[in-house]
Amino acid sequence: MWARTRIPTLFQDGDADVTTSITNYDGAIVTTPQEYAHPKSVEDLQAILRDTNKYPGPVRALGSNHSLTPCAASTGTIVSMANLNQVVRIDTEKMTITAQAGLQLVEAAKVLRKQKLQFMLNIEIGNITLGSAACCQTKDSLDGVELGQLNSYLTGIKWVTPSGTLEEASESRNPELLPYIRASYGLAGIVYEVTFRIKPIEIIRFNYDVHPVKELTEDIIAKALASNQTMVLWTIGDSLVIQARNTAPELKHEWLADARRFGWNFLAAFIGRGLRDHLGGSALAPAAEKVGSGIELGFYRLLSAGGGFTLEAPDKTVDYSKTPKSARYAFTFWAFPRAAYVKNLQDYVQWADEYYKRTGFRCNMPLGSYFIRKDASSLLSYTHDGDIISLDPIHAVSESEPGAWADFLKAFNEWAYQRGGIPLLNQSPFVQKAHVVAAYGDRWTKLAGWLRTVDPNRRMVNEFFAELLP
Repeated sequence: MWARTRIPTLFQDGDADVTTSITNYDGAIVTTPQEYAHPKSVEDLQAILRDTNKYPGPVRALGSNHSLTPCAASTGTIVSMANLNQVVRIDTEKMTITAQAGLQLVEAAKVLRKQKLQFMLNIEIGNITLGSAACCQTKDSLDGVELGQLNSYLTGIKWVTPSGTLEEASESRNPELLPYIRASYGLAGIVYEVTFRIKPIEIIRFNYDVHPVKELTEDIIAKALASNQTMVLWTIGDSLVIQARNTAPELKHEWLADARRFGWNFLAAFIGRGLRDHLGGSALAPAAEKVGSGIELGFYRLLSAGGGFTLEAPDKTVDYSKTPKSARYAFTFWAFPRAAYVKNLQDYVQWADEYYKRTGFRCNMPLGSYFIRKDASSLLSYTHDGDIISLDPIHAVSESEPGAWADFLKAFNEWAYQRGGIPLLNQSPFVQKAHVVAAYGDRWTKLAGWLRTVDPNRRMVNEFFAELLP
């Protein structure tokens, strides 16, 4: 149990946060640094990194705190990027946006939209900061027609090194550093400015097709990919929903975009958690959850019959900044070779059923599966060697089942690891060194070697990364 204490901040002001204990979005990670700094300029960042006495290591930059692992945690210094949140410029000739690293994706998207522009990827979690998007791994299927990771569209980046000097990389300056910094997770210093590719705003259409998991075949998946731009898949009970994406000439049923956001921002997790809190392990719980799954599948079948719906691509993004705790959810992400998806899914459903019989725990939200194309832009790209389809258990953690979600995640990690899965360092809770080494191999060693040259004193390495690095 952590105790609330007071911590001095850098450059005190009326908005300074003097609470020492910092909790991530889903409440699973609480960190208590010695210093919690709120810089307002690049010079402030340099001062923090240069003053090792006042701002002890490990030094970790903090964005919106949506990471599901302790990658941003620190017993030394945490640096909030909230004050560095401005758009620097939008270049309509080069089709890029340059912004400070603390700006959230959803806020940057609003600025772009005023000029009828959008990001190449409009991922669901809109509260990710652009600095995090630049140097961590993300995922998106429904905009990922070409590539499905935000940092693949990073064309320029500036950061303060662990010793306090300034560094940058771009397509024209130090381009050889881009694959490294895209994979750095803040271990090479603190990112303060980024440039991403953009494009004119698009109207996209979602269509839905429902299949029993047991009857799923490789041919069904192959045809879905061949006849659509891309797709994401949702497993609800013993049924699979293929959500396909294509461009559209005009908006149709666009009001459903609000319903979609409401579902992710509140309804799905609120209902899933509510059923567990009120019904717990009673005999009514499985029946109630089955009814809920039936209603959700019925909605997708109705959408399929009606020809789906359209929206402008930025409307895919959800702003979770005001989501109450009762409607928050957590997830994990493991990537697998695309060709193994059908077997992986069917085996997972069987494994999850057996786990439920053995422990009484089952996830109360759909299983997500993202199709993402081969992409070597980042040294730690999880699609470095080929296309993938992930398995993403999602769960709204209930107070009626303390520890059950964590136990499930650890068991799932072992299942995924044994099948050659690839975890993410910011989205796969309880990831272990063996998992990372097996997934990334020589690329993990190569990144670690580079990090030793840029941070020989390991100023940026917190306890989480210390356990994972060679």
